[in-house]
Amino acid sequence: MQTFFEPAREVSKEERLWATFCHLGALGVFIILGIGHIIVPLVLWLIKREDSAFINEHGKEALNFQLSITIYGLVCALLLFVVVGFFLLPVLAVFWFVAIIVAAIKANDGKSFRYPITIRFL
Repeated sequence: MQTFFEPAREVSKEERLWATFCHLGALGVFIILGIGHIIVPLVLWLIKREDSAFINEHGKEALNFQLSITIYGLVCALLLFVVVGFFLLPVLAVFWFVAIIVAAIKANDGKSFRYPITIRFL
């Protein structure tokens, strides 16, 4: 834990790059339909989590968010039967995309980021 007198550790360019990839890997949904948004961040996190606490933190956060979004998407899909899902699904999709971009920018800047409405699985 960092105290008041300790300077923050500088995050290397490589660490920031891998952390950014962990978030942007969710766009893998367009490559591997259905599960790409989970598989790509999972693989990146598993490969690089031992190398850096910064990458580990961002990888877990990205994976938790993608798992949460999957659950929310399934709920919205069920709500299609009562018409509410037709409004919620596009809102969820826009939120998903914007949140990924914001997280990637924060990671690239070397800052921590916590996705809103995320269930912490890891």
